[in-house]
Formats: sequence, C-alpha cells, structure tokens
Amino acid sequence: MLTRSIYWQRQLAALLITASGLWQIATLWLSPLGDQVLLSALLGAVYLLIGLGLFGQSRFSLFTAIVIPATVLWLVLSSDPQWTTVRYLRTAADALVVLLSTRVLWALRNQPSF
Repeated sequence: MLTRSIYWQRQLAALLITASGLWQIATLWLSPLGDQVLLSALLGAVYLLIGLGLFGQSRFSLFTAIVIPATVLWLVLSSDPQWTTVRYLRTAADALVVLLSTRVLWALRNQPSF
C-alpha cells in the first residue's frame, strides 16, 4: 500500500510542476516580451523537463524537483516582489512539489533502484 501512495504522490508532483512549467511558457503569449518573461519561459522549460522525469522512475528527477523549485522559492521570497494571485499559486505549487518530492525520495531511500 505504501508504494501506491508513493506512486500517486510522485504523479501529483509531476502534474503540478508540468502545469507550472506550461503556465510559465504561456506567459510568452500573455505578457509583453521582456527579460523577465523570457527568464520565466526558460524556467518553464526546465520545469517541463523535470515533470517529464518525474513521470518516469528516476531518482535524479526527484532530486532536481527538490533543488530547483526550492532555489526558485528562496529567490522569490528573498527578492520581495509584488505579490499577485498568480505568484501565490506558483509559490504554493513550488512548495508542494518540493514537499512531495522530498517525501517520495525519502520513502524510496532503501528500495533497490532498477
């Protein structure tokens, strides 16, 4: 039963980070083109790659799903940007992905890798 729970937690993390990546790439069409929008789209592409990895079985993708969103969270929280609803949702999604990926990686620490 534990493996089913871990599987669904990993799938939820993959879904969240993929949706966040798609939203960040979609800002290219929704906002005027600028440096911030291009960096957001680049981060969205990285999030899409992490999401694809999370849909698989790699532990490296779990590690990157912890490190990269946690770094983004740290940078966003330390820069004190203007908080909008979209920024709240992105921050919550990043925090949830970090928590879920940490939980899954911790649960898989003693299982053999294939």
